[in-house]
Amino acid sequence: MLLLSGESVIQRVPRNIALILALCLAGSIAGCDREKQGQGQAVPGEGNISRDEAKDTPAVGQFEHIVERGNAGKLAPAAAFRGPDDAPVTLAAFRGKPLLVNLWATWCAPCVAEMPTLDKLAAARGETMTVLAVAQDLQGAEVVDPWFQKAGLKALQPYIDPQNALLDAANSALPTSILYDAKGREVWRVVGAIDWQGEEAKALLAEAGV
Repeated sequence: MLLLSGESVIQRVPRNIALILALCLAGSIAGCDREKQGQGQAVPGEGNISRDEAKDTPAVGQFEHIVERGNAGKLAPAAAFRGPDDAPVTLAAFRGKPLLVNLWATWCAPCVAEMPTLDKLAAARGETMTVLAVAQDLQGAEVVDPWFQKAGLKALQPYIDPQNALLDAANSALPTSILYDAKGREVWRVVGAIDWQGEEAKALLAEAGV
């Protein structure tokens, strides 16, 4: 068996990949890998989701995450995704005020756990900030639209990115939330689930002047 120290591995790979690898090795951040091609919808608990060992179920109540600022100043990707009207759209269309982009999927337990708190944030901050939840489900609207209908969210709309173009550009895991300033440049990102109604989230937004 080949044993690798976390330090030696992280030193040898790019920083963003090292970040995700660190999450996997630590086993303490509730995050998900991408959906597997050709396998349909992934079951809850697949990927990096932290688990309740006693019940063998995803620990969806845990808002575990890290805040990453290494991409600050980077321009938002130009990749196209689909809006609620199924028309193609890019992040550039939302410039003019701060934009919080949440990359998530219906099969990702930590993503689903934070969604109600993100919806409340979108409802409360709609005048000063745009909040997008962009689903990375490979089956697109077929699964995302019914999920939204059942979830009863008040402010968020079903944006979809079945090609995972935004996730690829972010080089991250699910869920990942990225804040862009009014000019479309990254301020910080949260990798993992966070309570968007909690004090830490409020401090992060205040730090960015939102």
